[in-house]
Amino acid sequence: MKSQRVVIRRALLGVSDKAGLAAFATALERHGVEIVSTGGTAAALEKAGVKVRTVENFTGLPEMLDGRVKTLHPKIHGGILARRADENHQREMRQHSIEPIDMVVVNFYPFEKTVAASHALADAIENIDIGGPTLVRAAAKNHDDVAVLVDAAEYDAIAAELDANHGAISADTRWRLARKAFARVTEYDAAISNYLGRHSGDADESSLGETFNLSLEREQALRYGENPHQTGALYGRFLEIAHQLHGKELSFNNVVDISSAMNLMLEFEDERRAVVAILKHNTPCGVGIADTLKAAWDKAFATDPDSPFGGIIITNRPWDMEFAHAVNELFTEVLIGPSYPDDVIAFLRKNKNRRVMTFNSKAVDRNEPDVK
Repeated sequence: MKSQRVVIRRALLGVSDKAGLAAFATALERHGVEIVSTGGTAAALEKAGVKVRTVENFTGLPEMLDGRVKTLHPKIHGGILARRADENHQREMRQHSIEPIDMVVVNFYPFEKTVAASHALADAIENIDIGGPTLVRAAAKNHDDVAVLVDAAEYDAIAAELDANHGAISADTRWRLARKAFARVTEYDAAISNYLGRHSGDADESSLGETFNLSLEREQALRYGENPHQTGALYGRFLEIAHQLHGKELSFNNVVDISSAMNLMLEFEDERRAVVAILKHNTPCGVGIADTLKAAWDKAFATDPDSPFGGIIITNRPWDMEFAHAVNELFTEVLIGPSYPDDVIAFLRKNKNRRVMTFNSKAVDRNEPDVK
């Protein structure tokens, strides 16, 4: 049975990205929370006027091995993992002078940013965090008694909850934060594994690695999967790249078709003339290039006048009214373009069933693998 609320009396803070941390620590101080912190984080908090208890003081041992060993200590992990309602755990804590830790605030060494900026394997290895993921896993496992934060975007909401609940965090919030924490550990480990898998020595470093791990957040649920009796959901960054302006919610098949359409248009990223492509059932059935969208549409449509019915149309230019009127003569499922003038989007919205999307090609990472 989860404790309904846990009053936060002691928090361990150790972050690489210190954005927003001082303000959050100040919010903790308002509720009398003792703050325990590691080297660089402790220095930053003290500079901001936050009272800090160092890890050395908490454990009785100094940080060592150039900071590689800081929090890997029974007094730290015992304080996090001990069950508050377990009499044996409480007796052992008293026996070994272990103090409870009610909140863990950690973000990891910037491994992903390091490997994106540097090709040196040594730099990558040095930015593999050990203590951070260990702390996060421990706190998330014991979320009945401990709150864990791995995302600075949570600071304001958690501070507000502490203010509303007299310094306590609810069971629902702790469970949500624990799920988010495990997801972040998985994402982090996947990035490390994927990077090291490309450095096996068996192939060129730019090639695909020995293993491939994928960690994605759910963007939205879908009404159903490929067929009505199947379930479906959308994961990843799709909605950062394709934004819906009008129409019914996207189906699984819409998403697959839109993805194919965007991938096709990326092949014409350097084309200065107008490009119009028509797709049906995930397959291109016409592509036209001309000086205007209408002329490009005429070429694309002439390729196969039958298949475009109920299909998808995508362009590399903002839509204009002449082109919109031409397309409007055909029944279509999805229309995609970089942007739409106000009069054009108002015209296209007269059809309630079609979906109108924008396509932000700049949000696409062309170095990401194509996964099917």
